[in-house]
Amino acid sequence: MHTVPQKNKTLAAWLAFIGGQLGLHRLYLYGWKDLWAWAHPVVAALGWWGVERVRMYGQDDHLAWALIPLLGFTLAGTALTGIYYGLMPPEKWNALHNPAAPEAVAGNTNWLTMGAIVFALLFGSIALMSSIAFSFQRYFEYQVEEAKKISQ
Repeated sequence: MHTVPQKNKTLAAWLAFIGGQLGLHRLYLYGWKDLWAWAHPVVAALGWWGVERVRMYGQDDHLAWALIPLLGFTLAGTALTGIYYGLMPPEKWNALHNPAAPEAVAGNTNWLTMGAIVFALLFGSIALMSSIAFSFQRYFEYQVEEAKKISQ
């Protein structure tokens, strides 16, 4: 008889926070055939490519403007996912991820789960605010440059 292993809420929250860029939380919960799990590293890699382009070509690289926020929003989104997993009631968690064992201990919240929530909240908000600040700063600097060109 084949038993399905229980999906642990604490582990899923930490995987979303630490390995979210790689889609590890999705692979853990849904397996290797989950397309969203494979989209995470692609989007994150595009963001890291934007960081590398800034290092190579400077801050005036327009493509980097579009790519770097992808990294920040991926980090913020996976941190939010970790918070969502950690705060999910055990009944709902077990109904979604442990339907064969509705009273599973794997869906309970403990101190390790709360640690994942706190760190995800801290670093996710930093990533989100940094991405928004970078995007707006580059956008307004570009607008000023264009206005100077028009006025000359």
